[in-house]
Amino acid sequence: MTNPDIAAVFRRLADLMDLRGDNGFKIRAYRNAADVIEDHPTPLVELHSAGGSDESQAALQTLPGIGSAISQKIADLLATGTFKAYAEIQQEIPLSTLDLLRVEGVGMKTAQTLYRQFHLTNLEDLAKFIAGGGLDCLPNLGERSQEKMRASVEALLWSAAAVTQLSHRLQNATNAKDNEKAAS
Repeated sequence: MTNPDIAAVFRRLADLMDLRGDNGFKIRAYRNAADVIEDHPTPLVELHSAGGSDESQAALQTLPGIGSAISQKIADLLATGTFKAYAEIQQEIPLSTLDLLRVEGVGMKTAQTLYRQFHLTNLEDLAKFIAGGGLDCLPNLGERSQEKMRASVEALLWSAAAVTQLSHRLQNATNAKDNEKAAS
């Protein structure tokens, strides 16, 4: 797992916590940790693998803003691919909810409203919400902003569908090639 991969996990955790309305100081600590991790020249996996458990924890804690709690989360992430707080919040809020933030015109406050008030957790639900006139329920959202959001959702869904289609075509081509090899 690379430093940018680790940083991405902490950013997603912070965003999910922000959607849930958690303590701003914790959220900021995870975002700051993500920045430090991403920019660190030494792979954290090397720092973690050096020495025993206590030594690797101490090595991780030499990074600015990385204390015992975050260093333990990094160690768990490197050892198992996840950690308790991240797994628990994903049980409560699907990761697909963060896709709402990819929509032009949707910031954290709008995403919070869409998730908390309307229980939207993915782009498909947002598209249905928009088609049903749901954007009229959002405060301070003019016609131009609504149109930008509508177009952005359509583009994101189209892009996802195109990627899925391409993936299926590549898989079918690979299977056909494998079948030809097996037949000869």
